[in-house]
Amino acid sequence: MVETRPVVKGRWTIVVHGGAKTIRADQAQAHRSGCAKAAAAGAEVLRRGGSAVHAARMAVCVLEDDPVFNAGRGSVRNAAGGVEMDAGIMDGTTLALGAVAAVRCIVHPVEAATAMLDAEPVLLVGHGAEVFALDQGLAVRDTPDDCSAIDAGHDTVGCVAFDQQGAFAAATSTGGLEGTLPGRVGDSPLPGCGFYADDAVGAVALSGEGEAIARTLLATQVMRAMEARPAPEAAGAIFAPLQRLGAQAGVVAIDTGGRIGVAHNSDHFALACASSAFAGVVSALHQTELKMDIHDE
Repeated sequence: MVETRPVVKGRWTIVVHGGAKTIRADQAQAHRSGCAKAAAAGAEVLRRGGSAVHAARMAVCVLEDDPVFNAGRGSVRNAAGGVEMDAGIMDGTTLALGAVAAVRCIVHPVEAATAMLDAEPVLLVGHGAEVFALDQGLAVRDTPDDCSAIDAGHDTVGCVAFDQQGAFAAATSTGGLEGTLPGRVGDSPLPGCGFYADDAVGAVALSGEGEAIARTLLATQVMRAMEARPAPEAAGAIFAPLQRLGAQAGVVAIDTGGRIGVAHNSDHFALACASSAFAGVVSALHQTELKMDIHDE
């Protein structure tokens, strides 16, 4: 039987990431400020007593609007020259899941994924997901490939959030892998791979080499580690599986104490966090920039 820790209510925490990758020096500030802006948007929701799901959705929408990141406007092109985007979100209270994959026209794929939380299917792909988004009244682009990626080296974005009611959410969004086969789907819309949330344990969101993350169920491994260890320690559960496959990735996590966990083996991992436990928004390009003792008293 899993022994879960009591949830600290009345506090809140949010962490966003802009991808595990190598960031050029001339793009460093753009990554910092972009992540900080997204974290601030989600933090405002949580500060006002809003839900973790709403905060995660808002934060990821901000990242999807920023062409610095590989999501939404910043999506890269596949081998056929087209754009195919994936997104996923999970409600840790109900374990509701919503995900879309290989969509071309949806302005904010994470909004389509969020709308899926109330739908019977967990995952919709391609044209079916786009029809669903239209039926929900979500914004779509005039042309499928109206994106403006400025850096082909960027990667998945994600968010984990913990609200004042003690609820968790995790969300991801990606513009895919540059030059990949059309129809390729990575880890981002796959629960237990690129993201997961459970109020009894916490929430995680990953970025990196999607096939390796999917093969190792990396989100699941971090969640299992958090059943016994705080997030700052549990985040390190990604390293052994990644070493086995010679792959790179990064993870952000929050546990039931509101503690933040970050780990990556990539050169950089753009991220930002905010919490009721400290003032302002903290941004970083590497885990060593953060004080990992942030927690609720």
